[in-house]
Amino acid sequence: MSATASFQVPTALGPRDVTVSYARVGRGAPLVLLHGIGHHRQAWDPVVDILATEREVIAVDLPGFGASPALPGDLAYDLATTNTVLGALFGQLGLVRPHVAGNSLGGLLALELGREKAVRSVTALSPAGFWTEAERRYAFAVLLAMRGIAQRLPLPLVERLSRTAAGRTALTSTIYGRPGRRSPEAVVAETLALAGATGFDATLRAGIAVRFTDDLLGLPVTVAWGSRDRLLLRRQGVRAKQLIPHARLVRLPGCGHCPMNDDPALVARVILDGSRA
Repeated sequence: MSATASFQVPTALGPRDVTVSYARVGRGAPLVLLHGIGHHRQAWDPVVDILATEREVIAVDLPGFGASPALPGDLAYDLATTNTVLGALFGQLGLVRPHVAGNSLGGLLALELGREKAVRSVTALSPAGFWTEAERRYAFAVLLAMRGIAQRLPLPLVERLSRTAAGRTALTSTIYGRPGRRSPEAVVAETLALAGATGFDATLRAGIAVRFTDDLLGLPVTVAWGSRDRLLLRRQGVRAKQLIPHARLVRLPGCGHCPMNDDPALVARVILDGSRA
């Protein structure tokens, strides 16, 4: 069920009020799910019910995305601030070192939470931050193009396109390996989420300086990459394994950048296995 949490985040200029939207379901060890840039927590819907059979699942709308309001104007959307916000959210929800799984931006945030030893295990699906400069420029150009299209397309056209497999492919093939499997309603909702994401531009700017370095010893880490990822190319998964030698690297056959909808059973198994380590 959807809910909101309001809490204060400490900053150099004093505490700031932040509100985050989330959904919480299931029983067991808590597992927090973090989405990618321009997406929303509903990206995890295909796997939530499977995960909830063994975990208490908390799917979060990151600040400035989905139903979560933007951060206060004097707060940055960088890794340090976002992780402080997530840490405060964990405290507000009574979560003590939960497991965490993230996709894309969410995968990078999950790894950063792991570096801070704020979580028990990390599963990162196509995480950001393992790019070369050329790969980063390519990914950012694609994201900006997707955002521009989402903002320009009239809603009736988006709804019409979403009713056919060919239309869903045109709208979402950049992030899904099997776009025809995405429901029409989900395609419309995530197109609107991308167009209206108040935190998109600031998050993208903050990402220019991101390069991941390992400090995750002692923490179970799984990195999974779709074989059909067209946004963050799969060779970045090999680079992630080189930078995090103890991590488990998993290939997701036929899956794109957001694999949860392409193969829900496989992705759920990877996350559950990672959180059992």
